[in-house]
Amino acid sequence: MPDSSQLFQQIGPDVKLGRDVRIFGFTNLYGCEIGDEVKIGTFVEIQKGVRIGNRCKISSHTFICEGVTLEDGVFVGHNVTFINDRYPRATNGDDALQTEADWECVPTWVGRGASIGSGATLLCGITVGERAVIGAGSVVTKDVPSGAVVAGNPARVLKLHEERVQTTRSAGGRLVASASPD
Repeated sequence: MPDSSQLFQQIGPDVKLGRDVRIFGFTNLYGCEIGDEVKIGTFVEIQKGVRIGNRCKISSHTFICEGVTLEDGVFVGHNVTFINDRYPRATNGDDALQTEADWECVPTWVGRGASIGSGATLLCGITVGERAVIGAGSVVTKDVPSGAVVAGNPARVLKLHEERVQTTRSAGGRLVASASPD
């Protein structure tokens, strides 16, 4: 007989789970990849194509949609929402319900060790740099530099961590952080 908490989990057969992953009840995971030692809270949905690195914590009531990548050590607070469509619509030009062919999935990348506060919303097509902090309730509409603390609607940089972090773009367009000499 399965553990009672598993009775309230929907984990698709195409989910790749790392070792020592803890998943709490009322979760829905399909077509995603979850790293080692990840903790996934109650009432979380993680869609196909999502990649979650090692030792991440996903708090309850969070929605992680297709196109999102979380690197290692990312903290996601309660009730965080990721968006993957710049122009969401229910119907296409023919007034029929949209299918996957009618919209473009725009990816979002969250760097190693970043923290996303409860109730934040992250629009698609952005990069959150390594060790960045997003304040609770923020609406993130553009890239967040590595080491930055942002908050508000729209989220604005409030400060950089005391340790200097230099941010550059890789050839693939992602933000890359490195500690700069003092």
